[in-house]
Amino acid sequence: MFTSVLMIEKPLTPVDVEFVTTLHGDETVSFVVLMQPRGDQADRLLRSIDDVALGELDDAVREGDEPEGKEARVPAERALAESLASLRASGSQAVGQVVEDHPLDLLKSVVTETGADEVLVLTAPHYVEEFFHRDWASRARHKVGVPVLKLFSHNE
Repeated sequence: MFTSVLMIEKPLTPVDVEFVTTLHGDETVSFVVLMQPRGDQADRLLRSIDDVALGELDDAVREGDEPEGKEARVPAERALAESLASLRASGSQAVGQVVEDHPLDLLKSVVTETGADEVLVLTAPHYVEEFFHRDWASRARHKVGVPVLKLFSHNE
């Protein structure tokens, strides 16, 4: 069985589930999902800049309305539960957890503990972070010791 650690920041859409579950053809895939809750104000600023760059001005304005810190935990747990249920409904094995602190440290330990074959980072485009190689995928490539694939999530 192939094991993928899947880092996400929002619930998986049906298109996302189909995409990640069919990446390896007919091979059975087991997923360990790490759900990263929304970040601090610096993250909010970067997300707003990305929204403006993508022409999504309404999303840029709404960034200030989203919960963050401990308030973001409940929506993150709900998003994780939805995503795990969707993966399981597709026939995959899936477990997961919400990231509390230091996502890349947790990622490295999960990869080691599970013997994962790869890391899939499924996020919206983050142009500012990607330009400076500060996005999860770029930073994870130097830390985990397995292939890291960056994928862009789909909107409903």
